Amino acid sequence: MSNNYEQIKKRRTFAIISHPDAGKTTLTEKFLLYGGAINQAGSVKGKATSKHAVSDWMEIEKQRGISVTSSVLQFNYDDCCINILDTPGHQDFSEDTYRTLMAADSAVMVIDASKGVEAQTRKLFKVCVLRNIPIFTFINKMDRDANDPFDLLDEIEKELGIKTCPINWPIGSGKEFKGVYDRNTNHITTFKAISTGGSKEAASTEVDLKDDSLKAMLGESFHEKLLEDIELLDGASAEFDMEEVSKGKLSPVFFGSALTNFGVENFLQHFLTMTTSPLPRNSSVGKIDPFDEDFSAFVFKIQANMNKAHRDRIAFMRICSGKFEAGMEVLHVQGGKKMKLSQPQQLMAQERKIIDEAYAGDIIGVFDPGIFSIGDTITNSNKKFLFEGIPTFAPEHFARVRQIDTMKRKQFMKGITQIAQEGAIQIFQEFNSGMEEIIVGAVGVLQFDVLKYRLENEYGCDIRMESLPYEHIRWIENENYDMNDLKTISDLKKIKDMKGNPLLLFANVWSIKTLLDRNEGLKLSEFGKNM
Repeated sequence: MSNNYEQIKKRRTFAIISHPDAGKTTLTEKFLLYGGAINQAGSVKGKATSKHAVSDWMEIEKQRGISVTSSVLQFNYDDCCINILDTPGHQDFSEDTYRTLMAADSAVMVIDASKGVEAQTRKLFKVCVLRNIPIFTFINKMDRDANDPFDLLDEIEKELGIKTCPINWPIGSGKEFKGVYDRNTNHITTFKAISTGGSKEAASTEVDLKDDSLKAMLGESFHEKLLEDIELLDGASAEFDMEEVSKGKLSPVFFGSALTNFGVENFLQHFLTMTTSPLPRNSSVGKIDPFDEDFSAFVFKIQANMNKAHRDRIAFMRICSGKFEAGMEVLHVQGGKKMKLSQPQQLMAQERKIIDEAYAGDIIGVFDPGIFSIGDTITNSNKKFLFEGIPTFAPEHFARVRQIDTMKRKQFMKGITQIAQEGAIQIFQEFNSGMEEIIVGAVGVLQFDVLKYRLENEYGCDIRMESLPYEHIRWIENENYDMNDLKTISDLKKIKDMKGNPLLLFANVWSIKTLLDRNEGLKLSEFGKNM
């Protein structure tokens, strides 16, 4: 067991979250660069011929220069084995993002120094808070014009309700970005942008705060401002408290520039000392310790057609305890069947590597013959248990979908059902009609484009989509509720999910209140039952 213990101890599993364009993918790539996993960071945007970012693999992602699905990347650095869950940051993301956060032990929040906290960051942050996971903040793009750092900290505290503790502090920004001051060592690392054959790097020197040459190096006004800032910080910012960090109540803050590599390695080093090896997970029999002998895992994502050459479905599992070995027999708890996990692999975006073993904290992909659902538990333990379910998040956009060629009904239903099983969309039906009326719900509008693109390219089905004027969905909590007894209102639509459970769509929040007022005893929920 000692080898298992050592291996699990080395694991760090975290998600990177941010608003679009905050530089998350660039930061991910620089981490991989330090871990020796890639030799050259790919530009995220640019001409069709440019190298694509490693973590973006789906065709539609390459065309748009954005991350649509969550990628899983693994690399080694400084005697740690790191699993990064790279989440989509763009406005129209999907439930996939929420679920990915369920598989992480901590989160790195990337904030654009000129924009501060943005809408998407708030949504993702809420999911982290829901799970009390540690959140580390990297304030990026200091080599461009930035907001006042005190204002940025203030905004994080007010908008997200979390205390902040700066670990380093910027000196100037944009063209006047001089470097950062490390509050722990009292050292200043100076910043100087240099061009290295098309890619930007930063040349840096380290100087002690008390060094006589510092004033000349920074210039008098920057030197004076730094001393003032340090005094202010020591008096006003929260004390660093590891316990508060681990509960998700205090966020350590770092300033830097991912594009030029400035401050990235320093951040990575701090991050690895501040985070822990895999955390215990809640289950129906209490917490499951990662160091348990028994292997256990849960499915948090399913992706079909990752490889066009093989029409395949991959179930992504987060290993929660013990060691996985290829060929081992496991129990698929929900299905009640013993099985061998076929073609176990670890992924570096779309690069796959068949593996013989993996440990608690790791993410593995296994071939799914169509039996797994999101939230399923897999174990070789003798005690039967279920990991805590993953909530179904309420879609905010709805559309009616019809296939143009009625002869392709089979492909259409297969495609739409598989994509729904992956969790990118949810599918519903009109309450009183059969399967011919399909209504699709998505957390972000972009998922409709992805659905259309994938149905056409992967399943050969052209579809017509008509958006519906509803923004809110509610599950009915009352057991065996008769929808015909409902005292209805005008801007309400009755629908059912694929299991026949009744749901309601509303155009606005007031309609929900009106309906509840008219129907005494009716109980509505914003979340679906745990999957």
